[in-house]
Amino acid sequence: MDCERCQCHSDDKRTAILYTLLSQNLNHSRGSHGPAHQRCLCHQRRTVCLRTPHVTCQAASNVLVKTISFMKNLPSFHLLPREDQLLLLDSCWVPLFLLGLVQEMVTFEVMETPAPSMLKKILLDGQSKREEPERMQPTLAAVQRLQCCLNTFWSLDLSPKEYAYLKGAILFNPDVPGLRASLYIESLQREAQRALQEVLQPLHPEDKGRFARILLIASTLKSIPPTLITDLFFRPVIGNADIVELITEMLYEITGGQLAPAAQVAC
Repeated sequence: MDCERCQCHSDDKRTAILYTLLSQNLNHSRGSHGPAHQRCLCHQRRTVCLRTPHVTCQAASNVLVKTISFMKNLPSFHLLPREDQLLLLDSCWVPLFLLGLVQEMVTFEVMETPAPSMLKKILLDGQSKREEPERMQPTLAAVQRLQCCLNTFWSLDLSPKEYAYLKGAILFNPDVPGLRASLYIESLQREAQRALQEVLQPLHPEDKGRFARILLIASTLKSIPPTLITDLFFRPVIGNADIVELITEMLYEITGGQLAPAAQVAC
């Protein structure tokens, strides 16, 4: 989808003048002499949030719990040094979670994030100085890229065994920097890939390129930034908490390591 012409610099002189006056007033009240931050109105750059956060966040939380359970139930994972476990967790939780979304057939819709008016910002500026800075919201373009990756995976129609071995191949990534047992982890990845290939032969004997296609599409999941996943699916639930710290607590069953619902789930 092509980006519409940016309306932030519209030719409408009346709108531009009003925006400039309000922007200057807002800057002056903040003691800033730089240009005002403009909210781009381009379709692709508009910020979005979940249309049904209560439903989607609950489904995402369930998938995350299953993802951590998958890791906890792998004896080979627990044989790794604790430092390597943490590095793999930090590096691989997003693609594993996304694979879980695909397997559980979790779908979601987004809507444009309501933006406060410039006048409201000016009137409330004095009251908001002590408040925390506003969190960045996901953009429509980023969410569409995510949905494209998920749709591509859905088209593969993987079996439960394919999902299981693919998760193993993703988790045991020897290329993560700082690993102490990288050679052992590489052998675990080769074992998972070999098992995946063996499963494919009887299920899809005519599709010789399926194995390579699965690995190629799986690599696209690593391009999805953790901040997008956190802000879209978990920020309404966990607030400002660190998602990696929470899933680490879940993995090692530390007290309090749960995704407890926030007081109010909202965009």
